[in-house]
Amino acid sequence: MTMQTRRHPIAGNWATLLLPIAADDSIGFDKLGEEIDILIAARVDGIYSNGTAGEFHNQTEAEYDRIQEMLSSRCRAADMPFVIGACQPDPHLMLGRLRRAVPLKPMAIQVILPDWWPLTYPEAVDFLQRASDVADGIPLILYNPPHAKRVLTPAELADVCGPCPSVVGIKLADGDDQWYADARANLEEFSLFVPGHHLARGTKSGIAAGAFSNVACISPRGAQNWTDLMRTDIDTALEIESRICAFMDDHIVPFRRAQGYSNAALDKLLAAIGGWGPVGTRLRWPYRFVDAEHAVSLRAVAQAMLPELMNP
Repeated sequence: MTMQTRRHPIAGNWATLLLPIAADDSIGFDKLGEEIDILIAARVDGIYSNGTAGEFHNQTEAEYDRIQEMLSSRCRAADMPFVIGACQPDPHLMLGRLRRAVPLKPMAIQVILPDWWPLTYPEAVDFLQRASDVADGIPLILYNPPHAKRVLTPAELADVCGPCPSVVGIKLADGDDQWYADARANLEEFSLFVPGHHLARGTKSGIAAGAFSNVACISPRGAQNWTDLMRTDIDTALEIESRICAFMDDHIVPFRRAQGYSNAALDKLLAAIGGWGPVGTRLRWPYRFVDAEHAVSLRAVAQAMLPELMNP
């Protein structure tokens, strides 16, 4: 299959839906609706649900259905593109989520490779072919993050995704110059979504279609402005990226390296630093979350280092 028939127009700055979690571990659906409205008003390129930061691994099937219905109905009313994450470590539950997402008609549906026991490559192809059948013509995006049980190289991704025509995009971590060369050689027919804080580099390379973005966690509107800037002034966008990476490395990543907080905890911390919506830092039990007081102290740091994001 050629690049012209495979590559999908999905691109740009995609904001993740973060679950407002109450002290009793319930989902604050009123706050979730408010959050969706804020993201729509920010005019991001799109909104997606049930990534890692959306805690797809820690919700019931009834909650999953309610989240997707809320997202899809509000986005359709506002003409906002949306992607649904059908991710679930159990392959049968994931196919069930995928099947129930199809009637909501998202722009695409995101899946992971079943994750309790790593799949062999033939098993991965088998799974994606079955998922393609269930998707009934809706494009699929494979989510293969650094914390997956099996992280695939660009060549391996091409081998696994190539036989599955519904897989049009891949969300993945990028790497060094050799990784970009390998991606260019193997994955040009796919829309690639790199980490949000590397989007300018990925855009300049010609490899990245966009990001399901942690930068949008800090500021949806600021991240959108930065993404738009890449089309007209990539050098300035790269300079901003260098400061985003410095902020992440110096002030956010240490929460993971030194204290073991998850990526979902870090994304919620970023949203609390940005202060743009009613998300909060709380994760669902048993996962630990960063105390909100850290967001207050880091907000001034972010405003000084990243005024383009914090004051869009």
